[in-house]
Amino acid sequence: MAAEGIEGQATIQIQAPPEKVYAMLSDVTRMGEWSPECVKAECVGGATGPAVGARFKGHNKLNWLIRWSSTPTVKVADPGKEFTFETGKPGKEQTRWTYRFAPKDGGTELTESFEALTYGAFQKLTNKPETRTAKLTGDIQQTLERIKQAAEGSA
Repeated sequence: MAAEGIEGQATIQIQAPPEKVYAMLSDVTRMGEWSPECVKAECVGGATGPAVGARFKGHNKLNWLIRWSSTPTVKVADPGKEFTFETGKPGKEQTRWTYRFAPKDGGTELTESFEALTYGAFQKLTNKPETRTAKLTGDIQQTLERIKQAAEGSA
């Protein structure tokens, strides 16, 4: 169960094969193209692509004032099926992000979900759980729309 009830998901239909959508999305260096919160990401620690245990550094912003970076770890890298990573540190804000790819109607049904594993006291004071849930739910819808545009060639 998600910490503080912070969880959500969205799904979109993309007219491109699951393998293509997975390849785009699991290239973490492109995360800044899709996400409204992550502005850029780069592989670290010798990682060269999506693999279980690979790490990358994500640079994020909530608004003009609040910026931070994190070093997520890839938990699932199953080409064309699932890409999952976890951000943050235990005891602070820690979130699991999952992307599932399913063939449907000649394309891909892509579902993005998030689940807070921990939500620290500082986060509760500065960003109420219900506010954070609403923000992230809106952001994933925007992320999926951007991925769809790029995958279908209209970006």
